[in-house]
Amino acid sequence: MRENPTKSLPGIPVLLLLLVAIIGCVVAFLDGTGDQQRIQAIAAALAGAIAVFCLFGLYMVEPNQAAVLSLFGKYVGTVKANGLRWNNPFYSKKKVSLRIRNFESGKLKVNELDGSPIEIAAVIVWQVVDSAEAVYNVDEYESFVHIQSESALRGMATSYPYDQHEEGQLALRSHALEISQHLKEELAERLADAGVAVLDARISHLAYAPEIAHAMLQRQQANAIIAARTRIVAGAVGMVEMALAELQKSGTLQLDEERRAQMVSNLLVVLCSDRATQPVVNTGSLY
Repeated sequence: MRENPTKSLPGIPVLLLLLVAIIGCVVAFLDGTGDQQRIQAIAAALAGAIAVFCLFGLYMVEPNQAAVLSLFGKYVGTVKANGLRWNNPFYSKKKVSLRIRNFESGKLKVNELDGSPIEIAAVIVWQVVDSAEAVYNVDEYESFVHIQSESALRGMATSYPYDQHEEGQLALRSHALEISQHLKEELAERLADAGVAVLDARISHLAYAPEIAHAMLQRQQANAIIAARTRIVAGAVGMVEMALAELQKSGTLQLDEERRAQMVSNLLVVLCSDRATQPVVNTGSLY
């Protein structure tokens, strides 16, 4: 089923013509005498009835709206011309909005790739691009869009982990653009048969489920502490190596292996400690 544009007549001229015809029929019905009046009245009544029936062929098409016409169940065509239009009164007309619309899905509770329960929601921006497919390929295209969007969101959420655990791994929290593009492509494939185009799809809510949120927060804090400590230790080791290299280069101080190890240990304690260290001043000999 594909959209087939069809022509329609301007409604205002047709309306004026039908009103003139109805008035003429009324005048003709009331005019005349004898047998001639009877025949004239019958003809005027029939013509007036036809003119009144033709008024049912008038319909309104608003901007960014389409009228899908069918005749006794057979698709005739689609009219997109704005304003008051006229077609065969026997045509049934179904209005379809072509405006850009959006909706936010409810918060869905699903398990991400690692099995942890999360809450996720998305905002979908969509538009009908084929009125015939929207009307005849699915029962209720708006309900179809909502249900398929939530189904695609569930499927996407189970394909990615919440947090990135490996270098280059896509995750829901750290790769919003890539995840949104995946969701958009998935929705476009699902809604193509309904004559609907997906303009944008973005995650609007993402969080761990309440029952594990506290534990996951502790894990995130632990990962952050470990990462910070790793960087501090790497920097401290570099500073110690630089200090020893400078002492050896200048020849200021000659240390044996034991004192060298003690000096390295003291420097690392000072540089890596998260609290202020208490200095101990040695006033005697170094050895």
